[in-house]
Amino acid sequence: MNQELLVKAKSLGFSDRQIAHLTGTTEDSVRAERKKLGLVPSYRLVDTCAAEFEAYTPYYYSTYDRGDDEVKGNTAKKVMILGGGPNRIGQGIEFDYCCVHAAFALKEDGFETIMVNSNPETVSTDYDTSDKLFFEPLTLEDVLHIYEREQCWGAIAQFGGQTPLNLALGLQKNGVNVIGTSPQSIEVAEDRKLFAVMLRKLNIPQPPNGLATNEAEALVASKQLGYPVLVRPSFVLGGRAMQIVYSDAELSHYMRFAVEASPDRPVLVDKFLEDATEVDVDCITDVGQFVGRVGSSLPAAANAEDGAHGVTRPTEGEGAIVIGGMLEHIEFAGVHSGDAAMVLPPHTLSQQVIGTIREYTHAMARELKVIGLMNVQYAVKGDTVYVLEVNPRASRTVPFVSKAIGFPLAKLAAKVMAGKTLKELGFTQEIWPRYWAVKESVFPFNRFHGQDILLSPEMRSTGEVMGLDADLGIAYAKSQMAANTPLPLGGSVFVSVSDEHKDEAVAVVKEYARLGFELVATGGTATVLEQAGLKVRRIYKLAEGRPNAIDLMKNKELQLVINTPAGQVPRADEVKIRTTAVYTNTPIMTTMSGAKAALLGIAALKKNGYDVKTLQEYH
Repeated sequence: MNQELLVKAKSLGFSDRQIAHLTGTTEDSVRAERKKLGLVPSYRLVDTCAAEFEAYTPYYYSTYDRGDDEVKGNTAKKVMILGGGPNRIGQGIEFDYCCVHAAFALKEDGFETIMVNSNPETVSTDYDTSDKLFFEPLTLEDVLHIYEREQCWGAIAQFGGQTPLNLALGLQKNGVNVIGTSPQSIEVAEDRKLFAVMLRKLNIPQPPNGLATNEAEALVASKQLGYPVLVRPSFVLGGRAMQIVYSDAELSHYMRFAVEASPDRPVLVDKFLEDATEVDVDCITDVGQFVGRVGSSLPAAANAEDGAHGVTRPTEGEGAIVIGGMLEHIEFAGVHSGDAAMVLPPHTLSQQVIGTIREYTHAMARELKVIGLMNVQYAVKGDTVYVLEVNPRASRTVPFVSKAIGFPLAKLAAKVMAGKTLKELGFTQEIWPRYWAVKESVFPFNRFHGQDILLSPEMRSTGEVMGLDADLGIAYAKSQMAANTPLPLGGSVFVSVSDEHKDEAVAVVKEYARLGFELVATGGTATVLEQAGLKVRRIYKLAEGRPNAIDLMKNKELQLVINTPAGQVPRADEVKIRTTAVYTNTPIMTTMSGAKAALLGIAALKKNGYDVKTLQEYH
């Protein structure tokens, strides 16, 4: 490598990292050499007003081609906000919402806001969202250039999801003032070994787990834990390559074909808690600002009133920790939080469990010295609360929670990260709405023919909707209407459930019959329902003849399908039934909890109907 070659490589678009890889050196040494030569990019302007009049909100791109640098300097105090990067399933638009709110909040407090993002499809890259937009990739090299060129006071990595969060430590090492929760605290939450040490110190349980850097280690860990286990790579986006495995053969296949395991990138192996209830918690805190005076002892659980609705609770201790929302998943634990339907506030948890969740959340926020937002995922089995993971950043549920409770958490968090306290901002009490808010996910399955619609730890949704009502059943029904599969008020329901769900299904299906639905089933399920005294219309299985479930769906003779999987490897018939339901717009429930929620919604609609109110009227 010489000066001439380096100049040429940079002008052709090679990154420092690519050059380091090709020349057998490090990214840091390439950057140092480049800076020694004075080789840095200049920034060109994209005129957002097409030269018709002066552009007050320009955006910029970098180039190594010679020419003037068109960025205008000033002495304003600047904060850089790192966006989520390109659009892809797993990196939700919810993170863009948080970045936009951060820009608005910091503008209100007198900062100049600089947005760094490379996604033309987002609001954060609209010309009027921030003071300056740099249309650049989310890489260490590009972010450092902009930070140094603009002489920023600080940078926010918490709001763009996993992509900027992975840059936080590298940015700090290179002199960037990463405001909010420290990169060291983020590392404790993301690194499984450090995380386990913290939980042991706080006496907070997590599911039994292990680490594996190769197939043999994964098999040993799984044998110790017992199947089923949840396997996943570390530092992943949207639950990518996460899987629940039930046997050695499945695990071996996963380790060989799904991931590249190494000592630097171990695979996490967790005991999977079957039939547990998953809970997402979003909280906001400024305790990290009082770092010299904060201990890490567990705070006492707040007194909870029965029913919990309409209760606000004061926060104790130096600094405030406020839980924005507790969301109870309708689907079983193991479905990615971006895909799961959720209810706020929790609808089946006991006050004891809610108190424990609150206690654990406060303890971890203090221990991690969080400044801004923190998301925790819990699994509740019986009366035991397990911590699954902690993300000291904005989560994909922040926009939903903010709209449900009427407080803009992302805006408040940005102001806290810039130095204000929650007390100054007037937000120190937990809010429990007097109504129900249900989040439902929207999926692109109708675009992917033949793709099974069963949900898993790997995120597949491409959006979400919200249902609000004083009645939980109506709130759920509204969420289904918004997701384009409204619940039917009558007609025929096709029931096909696995053996393990048959007893549970009888009680649920009896209620559907009581509401006037005709019951339709194939052999095994029909026999079980008939033995329980229910009248059933028998139809053929797909391989037996016609008419079968697919014929009835195509003829619009089925108004609802309840189909739970009969094992880890889906049967071909089941996949065909589920995909046909999507193509024919037939509402389908693939879990018993979903079937119960639908029942609740249908019963409430038939009894009371529903009315519509604006979000503001609820608040």
